Amino acid sequence: MIKITLPDGSVKEFAQGTTPMDVAKSISEGLARNVISASFNGTTVETATELTTDGSLILYTWNDKDGKKAFWHSTSHVMAQALEELFPGIKLTLGPAIDNGFYYDVDFVDQKITEADFKRIEDRVLEISRGKYEFKMRPVSKAEALDIYKDNEYKTELISNLEDGTITFCDHANFFDLCRGGHIPNTGIIKAMKIMSVAGAYWRGDEKNKQLTRVYGISFPKQKDLTDYLELLEEAKRRDHRKLGKELELFAFSQKVGQGLPLWLPKGAALRDRLEQFLKKAQKKAGYEQVVTPHIGQKELYVTSGHYEKYGADSFQPIHTPAEGEEFLLKPMNCPHHCEIFNVRPWSYKDLPKRYAEFGTVYRYEQSGELHGLTRVRGFTQDDAHIFCTPEQLDEEFKKVIDLVLYVFGSLGFENFTAQISLRDQENREKYIGSDENWEKAENAIINAAKDKGLNTVVEYGEAAFYGPKLDFMVKDALGRQWQLGTIQVDYNLPERFDLTYKGSDNELHRPVMIHRAPFGSMERFIAILLEHTAGNFPIWLMPEQAIILSLSEKYENYAKKVLDLLENHEIRALIDNRNETIGKKIREAEVQKYPFMLIVGEEEEKNGTISVRRHGQEGKGNISVTIEEFASIVNEEIKKTLKTFTV
Repeated sequence: MIKITLPDGSVKEFAQGTTPMDVAKSISEGLARNVISASFNGTTVETATELTTDGSLILYTWNDKDGKKAFWHSTSHVMAQALEELFPGIKLTLGPAIDNGFYYDVDFVDQKITEADFKRIEDRVLEISRGKYEFKMRPVSKAEALDIYKDNEYKTELISNLEDGTITFCDHANFFDLCRGGHIPNTGIIKAMKIMSVAGAYWRGDEKNKQLTRVYGISFPKQKDLTDYLELLEEAKRRDHRKLGKELELFAFSQKVGQGLPLWLPKGAALRDRLEQFLKKAQKKAGYEQVVTPHIGQKELYVTSGHYEKYGADSFQPIHTPAEGEEFLLKPMNCPHHCEIFNVRPWSYKDLPKRYAEFGTVYRYEQSGELHGLTRVRGFTQDDAHIFCTPEQLDEEFKKVIDLVLYVFGSLGFENFTAQISLRDQENREKYIGSDENWEKAENAIINAAKDKGLNTVVEYGEAAFYGPKLDFMVKDALGRQWQLGTIQVDYNLPERFDLTYKGSDNELHRPVMIHRAPFGSMERFIAILLEHTAGNFPIWLMPEQAIILSLSEKYENYAKKVLDLLENHEIRALIDNRNETIGKKIREAEVQKYPFMLIVGEEEEKNGTISVRRHGQEGKGNISVTIEEFASIVNEEIKKTLKTFTV
């Protein structure tokens, strides 16, 4: 008998040779119907894999991330079979699952795939799937595998790097493929599939190699799931921050300025400034001091911090000065500069904590193919702050930062989030700096603080920064997509590398602990996500203009200006559209620009000293006629509902 430990900690005994599917059936028939993949002792296995030793078993359904991974990887096999049948003579390479679906890189040799081929490929995939063919793994010797793929240089390259005895093929129907495993029970579970796009991709990601064709696809266990997904994609296109940013005149890019270097237009700059002032006000209440550091620093600064060793080869190249041997780097991080600010003078334990905050612009050389609107750029501004405290103050300071992050999210409508505790890789420790003792103290500090604050947490190993563990806030937007936004990090290592000290109550020198935090992360990425989350309908307190005044004709321009002055007295941001256009066109364009309120003024309004108020997105619901004071009350009440009060 073998002992199987389940995720809830329970242990059950089974006969040797029991499969994950047998375990599922022993729990419930309903679970067995839904199980599509499994892992045993941390290794992905098939539901039909025979278990011969004691171990921990996790069963996955479609609702689990790993279940989807197995589902999509299995579909890539079926698509590869369909491609071989429809395009004889092609050479298959690799077909992994990705975050949304899967792809297969194919050498089409002298053939070409176009969008016109998508439908027949999809139809063939579903036809194969209806055969309910089982996915079966089998071991193959290295010599046999090399002989089988002797005409496929891509597979032979992969096989050449594998050890004999570790090579397996996966069979289904009359098709086989080199594969390590991780499949659903049979093809019949695949009920819907769509090819999303094709693109060029170099073999093994090396531009020196031949360019292959990457065929992207996605599949689902129900047709409705595919329909819903495609509708979600269409909505995502409508909310694309690049599209909205252009329509709302927030930002732009210029080839002459350079890729990945956004230009903030007046409306976008006003939006950024409002976000900055919002956070600066909360930070001031929380005891932060504002600092400013240069955009460049001497190479030695980043050698000391460890950033040069980790990222130097992939960063912007050093800036050389007329002085021999003098090198500067564009600033990739703000933290080394803040360490040097702390080092300016000696400190006592009575002076701590010190909280330095800066909206600091940093520069990182991202590959051109990885750049994407504002979410992946080469120059971006972080709402950075670094707290230097005693070990005894760490817990309280960390919790205060959590409170600040929650305040930011609450005021901007991000209610659905998970706190991810990002720890070191459990095996590969080479990519981290610092002692195991310091890492354990830092990791425990984060785990305990998150628990005490009652956060909904998940633990991810291998996601820590190279100098310390993190608490990353994973936010779901209005479309259900997950983004990493705010982050808090505990760092015992940089204080050592920069020899930071304070004098303790024992009159001896001690090392402070350093907390890195950025509730927004980067202004660029945060605004991009906020744009897509709100579809450009920002909270009213954040809008660059909260209202637009539309005069029915030039006769009422003076009254429109009077309304504008009165609104400014109430601190309501507005502007006038006095163009010689029809009121219908003005309203349509104001809707596109997403002004929260359209204030229409004409003869009746001027006579009564009122405004006719139309709310954005409420076509057909009619306007209301109110005084300026009444309108100001409407706006202020809405601001109170969305803009939280930060307390310390």
